[in-house]
Amino acid sequence: MAVLVALGAFLMTLAGGWTAQRVTDRRHLVLGLAGGLMLGVVGLDLLPEALEAAGDEVFGVPEALLLFVAGFLLAHLVERLLAARRAAHGAEEGGGRSPEVGLTAAAAMVGHSAMDGVAIGAAFQVGGGMGAAVAMAVIAHDFADGFNTYTLTSLYGNARRRALAMLVADAFAPVVGAASTLLFTIPEQALGAYLGLFGGVLLYLAAAEILPEAHHEHPARSTLLCTVAGAAFIWLVVGIAE
Repeated sequence: MAVLVALGAFLMTLAGGWTAQRVTDRRHLVLGLAGGLMLGVVGLDLLPEALEAAGDEVFGVPEALLLFVAGFLLAHLVERLLAARRAAHGAEEGGGRSPEVGLTAAAAMVGHSAMDGVAIGAAFQVGGGMGAAVAMAVIAHDFADGFNTYTLTSLYGNARRRALAMLVADAFAPVVGAASTLLFTIPEQALGAYLGLFGGVLLYLAAAEILPEAHHEHPARSTLLCTVAGAAFIWLVVGIAE
């Protein structure tokens, strides 16, 4: 049952990616929406789950929050290193983005989608009602995952075929994750640590890359409204799941 439900997440992810590539003539709106979706996923979904799963404190600070900050700094460090390498090889640092950053970010989205599939499988092990609730939340926000995966990959200058390849991988990830629960389960502490780290990476990409890019050429009120709508959509999804 968990694997069959994960197929719904597969289709929803593809729908999100299809939407992202079809509205290229409104790129600023796409980026504004993607930034809002990512902000909502981090603040309203990933961080609460991470704090609940990895509740231990390290020197007075929850482990999940430490890893959240570490993820933010890690994303910043990786981007700076790649930019420096491009500059050393004659590329203009401000004139282009490192495709590797986009691929790495998309790969992280694929990993997150696989964890979504694991969550579906684990919930169905608890009971049918719990499984249905978790599946509804996952299927709803996998639209945002597909949307963000395609947007992140293409934003950093990767070819369309690479963006589509990452989108397809992201679509299959929940199915693989759900199937894996037939073989093993991930310790709750490790899952919480992963969510905290991943949340920091996503927040950096949204705040330092996607939203500034969205407002660079089109500082329009409609772009801001798309960002607010994206965060509100994730709030709605989380509320329905609860």
